[in-house]
Amino acid sequence: MLIKLKNKIINGYLINKAEALYLSECDLYELCNTADHLRFHYCGNSFDICTIINGKSGRCTENCKYCAQSSYFKTDIERYPLLDSDTIKKDAIYNYGKGILRYSVVTSGKNLSEDEIESICESYLDIKASCDISLCASHGLLTYEQFLKLKKAGVVRYHNNLETSRRYFPNICTTHTYEDKINTIKAAKRAGLEVCSGGIMGLGETMEDRIDMVFELRELNIKSIPINILNPIANTPLEDMKILDNDEVRRIVAIFRFIIPDAVIRLAGGRGLLEDKGKSIFKSGANAAISGDMLTTSGISTDEDMRIIKKIGYEVKKL
Repeated sequence: MLIKLKNKIINGYLINKAEALYLSECDLYELCNTADHLRFHYCGNSFDICTIINGKSGRCTENCKYCAQSSYFKTDIERYPLLDSDTIKKDAIYNYGKGILRYSVVTSGKNLSEDEIESICESYLDIKASCDISLCASHGLLTYEQFLKLKKAGVVRYHNNLETSRRYFPNICTTHTYEDKINTIKAAKRAGLEVCSGGIMGLGETMEDRIDMVFELRELNIKSIPINILNPIANTPLEDMKILDNDEVRRIVAIFRFIIPDAVIRLAGGRGLLEDKGKSIFKSGANAAISGDMLTTSGISTDEDMRIIKKIGYEVKKL
């Protein structure tokens, strides 16, 4: 069945939800091996690696239950306003020197003020004038007009996660809606930006929720999908959630590859929690990663990631 399904996909077939749910019950080894074949067919051995900087930290008005930066929860994080252009530019140049080809500024909060948009656009312009790194941005629920400003400043791709399924989202956040996120993604695309969107696994959702989320992404024609693994943060409502194990994440990634076979599937936050730092998942359908530290948690160093990627047989390229 898996081989037949793989061959149909290679010939242009898009699987349906019933078939995706069937994959959740398949033998894990066969599923992951077949997903890896699909990855190679559509993407070869190219691997997209990016880094991020926490450009503005804490004091967020939203109540996302997993997040250390929400003002609703008393977490032990550093809080600061938008970083100045020089600090951001130096970090981008440093990462470019390490072989990183894609760089994103991520800011806390529902969105940015107009003054903050002007400031961050100056930062992007400074980076573009200093090195050839590809620019991504993650600044919340922005407007179409603000996306046009980001694009003019040199931003190529915008990040806005759906986080989970439409059904499960109200269990995670009530200060904005799933439709707000969908509308943001559509506005970014309308402004000419690529969009990166995925979710967090381990929020208490079911496999069906995960599958539903990816079908939403397919409907939106999203080709860059970050997969975060919940790292439970003390004093947040999800502090006692069980961390997903390697095999569960491998199955998630493999199923996602079957649903959107030509996607760039990116291991993001929480990868350091995995016993092999994601190595087995990079042979189960994933072909990208966020490297270095995350927003409020430690990640895996870029040097170590480069060694892992080359040892597996990948070549770092922009996807």
